[in-house]
Order: sequence, then structure tokens, then C-alpha cells
Amino acid sequence: MGRLSWRERAQSGIALAYMATYRSASVLLSSDGIRTPGTAALFAEPARKGGTPPWAGDFRPANSAGSGPKNAVGQTFTLELPDGSTGKVVVQSLKRGKGGVVLALMGEDAPPF
Repeated sequence: MGRLSWRERAQSGIALAYMATYRSASVLLSSDGIRTPGTAALFAEPARKGGTPPWAGDFRPANSAGSGPKNAVGQTFTLELPDGSTGKVVVQSLKRGKGGVVLALMGEDAPPF
């Protein structure tokens, strides 16, 4: 049996591992226009019966952005990718560690990548 593509596995119901399907510099834009540069690592799951594929990921603010947006958990932002595409995200949680700040994102609507 030959190898199945990602799309073929998704359509056949074979479970796919969570993995970053997109990683690049990006900007988190708040509703009041504040831009936070950083890096996004995003993944998508197969859509269910014609629905919009769910997507999520992490956002790491750039060193120049400090700890990122204030009081971000629960807020909706626009994630801008380098190619100009955008997607709405809700910040699910914020973690601080040795590597800096990481915001966990949950996408709304169709994935922008």
C-alpha cells in the first residue's frame, strides 16, 4: 500500500498527530490596534463533515515586545501572517518560563495558513 497524503488520511478518518503545520514570524493585533510581533506555531485538524477545520497553536512574543499583550487571556485578536493572510484567535492561556512568554491560541473561522 502506498503512502497517503495528509488530506487522504484526514478524509479516511485515520488519526493525525498534533504537529505544527505552520511556523513563522507573525503579528498579534489587538482590537485597539496594538501590534505585537512574534512567532506563531499553528496546526489544524481535519474538518468534520464539511465543517471548518479547527486550528490552534502557540504565539511567542518577540524579545522587543516584552511579555506580550496585557490581560490577553480570553481576549480575541487578529493573527497576521507574513503573506498578508489573517485569522481570528482567542488567547486560551499564558505561560511564563525560561524561554519567555507563550500564549496558547484557539482559532476561529477558517485557518489562515
